[in-house]
Parts: sequence; C-alpha cells; structure tokens
Amino acid sequence: MILQKWLSDKRLILGILLAHLLLFYTFQNKVVFWYIFTATMLLLISYSILHEEIEDHVKMMNYLLIGSISGAILFSIFFVGRVFIDITHLPFDREIAKLYSRLSPSVLWHYIVLLLVIIPGEEIFWRGFIQKRIQKISKQWTGIFIASLLYASAHVYSGSFVLPLAALISGVFWGYLYSWKKSLPLVIVSHLIFDLFLFVIYPLN
Repeated sequence: MILQKWLSDKRLILGILLAHLLLFYTFQNKVVFWYIFTATMLLLISYSILHEEIEDHVKMMNYLLIGSISGAILFSIFFVGRVFIDITHLPFDREIAKLYSRLSPSVLWHYIVLLLVIIPGEEIFWRGFIQKRIQKISKQWTGIFIASLLYASAHVYSGSFVLPLAALISGVFWGYLYSWKKSLPLVIVSHLIFDLFLFVIYPLN
C-alpha cells in the first residue's frame, strides 16, 4: 500500500531517476568532475524548489549551534571508523586514498562551489525533497532509512564501495536530524562542518 503511494508520486520517481542519471554521468567524467557535479546539483536544487518548500522551523542561533555540534559528532563517528580500520588492518586504505584523490577539492573555486552549491544542493534534494515526500506517507524511521538508501544508491556510480557506505551512514544521521528539527539550514550547517573536518582540518586519508 505504502509502496504503491510512493510509486504514484510521479514527481518523487522522476526526481530519483533524474538524480541517478545525472550522477551516473557526473562520475563518468573524471577530468571535468567538478564542473559536471556543480551543474548536476544546480539542476537538482531547481527541481526540488519547484516541487517542495524549504523548511526551517529553528531559529538561526539554534541551527548554527546544533548544526555545528552535529557535524563534529558525525565526523567523530567517521574518525572512530578510520581508527578501527587501522587497528584491524582492513584493506580499505587504497580505496579511501583513491576517493580523496578523486573527490577532494583542490583549488579555490572547488571550495566555493562545495560551500555554496554542492552541500546545500545535496541537503535540499535528498532531505528537503526526497525524504520529505517519502515521509508524507510513511513512518519516521521508514522514511529516513528509505531516503538514505536512495542517497547511497546514487553514489554507486563512483565505482567505490566506500562512498555509498559513507553516504548511507551520513544519510541516516542527517535524515534523522532533518526529521527531528524540520530545518534544512540546520542540516546544511551540519554537512558543512562535517566536510570542513573531512577535507580541510583532519582528512582521513
């Protein structure tokens, strides 16, 4: 019954297909990855705001505080995971190094579009559009988990098993945060702080 309702939501299905198509194309173009990724997120932002309102039920000081703390907590989870990999000698080092080499921002404009387009775009589309529409006709944790699986599935085109796993973990984390506080600016701040640690302050490669 619930699955039928999801499938009958043509805007939701079209959005999922559009994201997969665009991200498939994005990950196939390694040389111009950042150009294509930026364009992809701009298209997904546009699609989202045409069909869903941006929610913000939290005052600015609160979303800045909670967003910053939660972003640091999520990074701590990934840091612990990295330590576990090192202690147990799991064969993930090469995969992680490859991801950093391919996806890390390397010039100033990469950091600018990451801050202004890519981070907000991912949260607007995956939480503010996909998760929001799924949760309209499902229970809280069902919506969070399904939206997180969809978020992770769109990263399989990277050719890495680490990136979809990381997307699933972060998707559940940010999905719960969004479901709890109903604030896109909050999860955007959380995502920003997480990426700041991941790419600038303490890279895990």
